[in-house]
Amino acid sequence: MAKVIEGLYYTESHEYVKVDGNVGTIGITDYAQNALGNVVYVDMPDVDDEVEAGEEFGAVESVKAASDLNSPVSGKVVEVNEALEDKPELVNQDAFANWIIKVELSDPSQLDDLMDAKAYEEFCNNQQ
Repeated sequence: MAKVIEGLYYTESHEYVKVDGNVGTIGITDYAQNALGNVVYVDMPDVDDEVEAGEEFGAVESVKAASDLNSPVSGKVVEVNEALEDKPELVNQDAFANWIIKVELSDPSQLDDLMDAKAYEEFCNNQQ
């Protein structure tokens, strides 16, 4: 069973967002990194880029597949996880500790459209 953390928001495309004030920390879930296998590359936007909820902002490539990253929320990128440029495999070690981008939320009400931990866990169980 993939690890799911309480207090985060989740998407059906297996991204999570952790909200702290008006900043959302976005990454892929444990379920996603497990499904992808060994991650070999993470394509990230630049700081100050705008991302839109439900829109692609980058990609994760593994030895098995490439997968688009879709932003759970809209806003401006305020930080990217530069450690992933040299060591993309960190995502496999701990997908929640090794986030991908941080975004200044432009519309916090978008969080209402996302799943909580319980709903995401049920969603993943139905994917089997």
